[in-house]
Amino acid sequence: MEMEKIVTQPVIETDRFVLRPLRKSDMGLIEMYASDARVARMTTSLPHPVPPAMTEAFVTRAMSDDRDEDVWAMDGLKTGGAEVMGVISLQRMDRNQSEVAYWVGPPFWNTGLASDAVQALVDANPMQNDTMFAAVFQDNPASARVLTHCGFEYLGDAESFCVARDAAVPTWTYSRKL
Repeated sequence: MEMEKIVTQPVIETDRFVLRPLRKSDMGLIEMYASDARVARMTTSLPHPVPPAMTEAFVTRAMSDDRDEDVWAMDGLKTGGAEVMGVISLQRMDRNQSEVAYWVGPPFWNTGLASDAVQALVDANPMQNDTMFAAVFQDNPASARVLTHCGFEYLGDAESFCVARDAAVPTWTYSRKL
């Protein structure tokens, strides 16, 4: 008999919000923000419009014991904010590395939320990684500033397919040694 490793996901607290695992009750706010074309067009994986059951499938996957990505809600309830202000994740990679991805709901843009969430994840380093990577679309310089503000260094140009745009989009790739 082989026992499977149970993957746990910590709660990461900051002064203004909590990064916590997703739960089924998050689906409404996630779908509301993900349905905004401005959000979807800056991610690789969000389609626009959001098809039926996509958000439920995403949350179910994020809650699964055999996931390869940990996903946190940016929960502002502790300071009177919204229960979900955005989402941040770490995708497991080989050689003790992970890839950071995030999006923030439009009402919370230009508030420093993304920078604070990325920094909290870097500081906590919940997967005990040696390196974190991230890529942003070149037409999203605000996201690039988030990464450089959090100590990520530019690695080079590439491109990624964006589902919402139905096109390959130029990206900037960054890394952070931990």
